[in-house]
Amino acid sequence: MMTKEKVQELIQAGLKCDFIEIKGEDGVHFEGIVVSPEFEGISMLKQHKMVYATLGDRLETEEIHALALKTYTPAEWSK
Repeated sequence: MMTKEKVQELIQAGLKCDFIEIKGEDGVHFEGIVVSPEFEGISMLKQHKMVYATLGDRLETEEIHALALKTYTPAEWSK
């Protein structure tokens, strides 16, 4: 079973994050906020794809069934 802490660790290992918060208690459904300077100048869709890429095939194998994301650049987050 996947934990919110493990999801957070995987994202942080693959993406520079100024802030990250992952919620989810059932082991397969998660939601999160990710703030990264790597998102500067990139569309929201590409930002989400960057986060999903840090999770490898865990989304495809249903180890993670769902991950609802809100992504921000540091400038957007500071507002």
